Amino acid sequence: MKIPEQAPDWRQIFNEDQGFLIEATGLHAQLIAKANVEYMYWDKFKHQRLPDKVKPEEAWAALKLSRLMREVKSIPLKDGKGKIFNYWIPDSAQKALHFLDQNAAGQILIDEPALQSEERQRYLLKSIMEEAITSSQLEGAATTRVVAKEMLRSGRQPTNHAERMIFNNYITITKIRDHLAEELSPELLLTFHKHISKDTLDSSDQEGRFRIEEDGDIRVYDEKDQVLHTPPLSGTIGESIKRLCDFANTEDGEEFVHPVIRGIILHFWLAYLHPFADGNGRTARALFYWYMLKRKYWLFEYLSISRIMRKAAIQYYRSFLYSEIDESDITYFIMFHLRAIRLAIDELRIYLARKQKESRDAIQFLKKQPHLNLRQRSLLVSALDRPDRIFTFKTHMAIHGVVYQTARADLIGLHAFGLLEMHKSGRKFTFTAVPDLKEKLT
Repeated sequence: MKIPEQAPDWRQIFNEDQGFLIEATGLHAQLIAKANVEYMYWDKFKHQRLPDKVKPEEAWAALKLSRLMREVKSIPLKDGKGKIFNYWIPDSAQKALHFLDQNAAGQILIDEPALQSEERQRYLLKSIMEEAITSSQLEGAATTRVVAKEMLRSGRQPTNHAERMIFNNYITITKIRDHLAEELSPELLLTFHKHISKDTLDSSDQEGRFRIEEDGDIRVYDEKDQVLHTPPLSGTIGESIKRLCDFANTEDGEEFVHPVIRGIILHFWLAYLHPFADGNGRTARALFYWYMLKRKYWLFEYLSISRIMRKAAIQYYRSFLYSEIDESDITYFIMFHLRAIRLAIDELRIYLARKQKESRDAIQFLKKQPHLNLRQRSLLVSALDRPDRIFTFKTHMAIHGVVYQTARADLIGLHAFGLLEMHKSGRKFTFTAVPDLKEKLT
């Protein structure tokens, strides 16, 4: 990944021509507004179309000045030079937060007739699997989604390091609801990390504890072994974690921080601090997930934010870098995170639209197949979509949340109706769609 270049010293430009810059912030209001909607850094901003005789460096100085004139807030986290991290909320962010307040409390799912309780459970499990997989892949888990989902659905134990990362992440996410009544504490963070890092670190001693001086220096590298981030020294971790917990638990202070913004800042803070020998990114994303559910943004149960972040991994990592190198301005990370959340919600809406269509089709299907239950119809829809898909009793149990006897009855029943082929390997039964399934159902 190309490391962003250092932006020009806007203060020096301002000192050379204060009058021009103050005038420029008004003259170039449209350009500045566009730059703040996307929250551009210098490496992109310098390529914007500028008025005649205006240098990119001058326009950048005007942009920086306009940002400093906003209501800037700080958090009790310092960068490597001792500077406090800060942020502000552009209008586009306010709009995104308003949307989340209207839509992220779960009402979108409660009011959706296409999602019956069983279907919601199925989608929830799918979302948790997706989050567990992509969050681990962001940190280098080298396996395919198909193999990873097969492992999680079948319940088999992981066979390598990448599968273990994903398996641990899945277990951690499923346990998060057990801790929603708790306040954030060092012990809770260590619990999350212990689940996430089990059997994946160089030493089991590093599981569920903060890094210490004996662990040696830690760096964050990219795929070309370039140093992207040098975390604070281990001796600062204890005090920073205490401030992190205080920030998370103080919700009724004089200064209001929107819960989604607070959750994003917790994500950034833990990832920046890098308090563990490994697994910091996964733990930071789990912390964000925990905080959103704790603050009753229930829709986040059904979103895989990491899926979006993995699709835009370069932008994800750059949002960290921009926040660090541009005067500790974490607005870059906040804006990226809000865009990722919106895209994840858009994916859910597309899914809901598809389920509405499937529900309409299912009504017609039910008239022709009244002897099949909802789970069996759902399985057949999956088989039509992926004729090569393999079904087992365990996968059916996991997807629909039923006991073994129910899963067995469903699949054996479909085989008896001539809709699934049954295969046996040792003591294990597997099922696949019959070659002419579509013709039999129409």
